[in-house]
Amino acid sequence: MTTPTALATDEARTRLHELTIIDVRTPGEYAGGHLPGALNIPLDRIRRALPDIRHASDRGDILVVCASGARSQNACTILAENGVTAATLSGGTGAWAADGHELHRPQGASCAVWGMERQVRLTAGVIVLLGLLLGLVVHPAFQFLSAGIAGGLVFSALTNTCGMAAMLAKLPHNRPRAADLDNTLAALRDR
Repeated sequence: MTTPTALATDEARTRLHELTIIDVRTPGEYAGGHLPGALNIPLDRIRRALPDIRHASDRGDILVVCASGARSQNACTILAENGVTAATLSGGTGAWAADGHELHRPQGASCAVWGMERQVRLTAGVIVLLGLLLGLVVHPAFQFLSAGIAGGLVFSALTNTCGMAAMLAKLPHNRPRAADLDNTLAALRDR
């Protein structure tokens, strides 16, 4: 059976036992709560994991999950370009939790890590305020900094991409340790 392009949360919940779930969020977001049985392979590491994901897809359907669905759609596109069929969870973990389904957290994980969307909002807000303040105090040209962020947000909404999130994902607290990713890939191979 081939998995459809997107699964609703209730359908995904009933099929958890037969799906290989790959969470493409950052390790911090994953630690804040993920679908039961999900393996964390951040979006920027998907290409490295392709052989193991391809092998897992030979054994069953793949469900790719993120916070809202945008990153998982990008991951599904990358996988499809490499011959791997995968579905995404409609609405991501946000919809999963909103529908009353349980989120699992790794043992010892704290909920203090901010999701990527929250990190982007904070960073964009700080840069806009900084540009406005520097424009008033130092030189009016600093207001272009605020205008640049506004333009970036409009572009992000129109293209359903986020360059700032891609940059923030490279920060150390958003990166998986090499050993964690290796362990995840080993678990994927053993499924």
